[in-house]
Amino acid sequence: MTASTAPDAAAVPSTTDGDPVATETRATTAFDLVPDGSATGSGDSAPTVAKTWHPWRWVISAVALILLAQFIHGLVTNPGWDWPTFAKYITAKSVLASLKVTLELTAWGTALGFLLGTALAIARLSNNPVLRVISWSYIWAFRSIPLIVQLLFWFNIAYLYNTLSIGIPFGPSFFTFEVNGVISGFSAAVIGLALHQAAYSAEIIRAGIISVDAGQLEAAAALGIPKVRQFRSIVVPQAMRSILPNATNEVISLFKGTSIVSVMAIAELFYQVQVIYGRNGRVVPLLLVATAWYIVLTTILSVAQYYIERHYAKGTQRTPPPSPAQRAWQKLREVAESGSTAPRGATR
Repeated sequence: MTASTAPDAAAVPSTTDGDPVATETRATTAFDLVPDGSATGSGDSAPTVAKTWHPWRWVISAVALILLAQFIHGLVTNPGWDWPTFAKYITAKSVLASLKVTLELTAWGTALGFLLGTALAIARLSNNPVLRVISWSYIWAFRSIPLIVQLLFWFNIAYLYNTLSIGIPFGPSFFTFEVNGVISGFSAAVIGLALHQAAYSAEIIRAGIISVDAGQLEAAAALGIPKVRQFRSIVVPQAMRSILPNATNEVISLFKGTSIVSVMAIAELFYQVQVIYGRNGRVVPLLLVATAWYIVLTTILSVAQYYIERHYAKGTQRTPPPSPAQRAWQKLREVAESGSTAPRGATR
């Protein structure tokens, strides 16, 4: 197929030293490109691409919705779920008190675990071979021993040591105290959770630190920036983007893992639920009570993770995308503005 040409500009003769120069003309084809890049004839509308039909998508979606509807119907109509008992105990004083214990265990385990884990990560990355070996040995040991064994060990530490003393090795002691009077069941649980958490958080923090490009530190050193400021202003903001997702997973796992301290007869959430359904025999609704509180608090942690990650993403995005709350507020404003500018009597 050939396209006819038409002059687009008039011939403009020019001469140099009295000699005529060939006239240049610009020729255009009858087929031009429309803005979307498709070729159209003169006066023709742009062609539209037919959408691919995906019937199996609709079939799978319909099956998924049917299964979801059946599950919700079973939750509502099956008397075995015993929703009145669930509503009775979801905010019971004993349940809320045990929930407070669970939150305290999580907070202490997270704070002490990540504090010790940071020290272990720095020690493993240091140039001191003694610190590297000690850090590696600690991480190897506490990741190898099951958490329940560690908790029971600290709970029964008095069988090994009736008294503990602080002083000079093989020399005089400055302080001596009874183990049973200092390490209670709650303290033993905190120690076990923190030491266990430190081994995992050390590797998470180490992975975040080594993810920072070493060239940036070399450039900072060339500019004379002190080591402490390099770590605070260059390493930490970039490492946090790698640390946060895994660290949040560890915190959530620790929050749910506190249920294992029930073997130590500590009145945390799961233990208290067991006590209640041991008395009234309502196992399923009481387990739902614990599940509901775990879901609620895990959701809160996930939301906090989103906003913390958003804060540390400023180094990679000049203008972070709007948050879900901002998008919802913007949508409401658009609806309100469109409603206020609509003419009287108009239907929408």
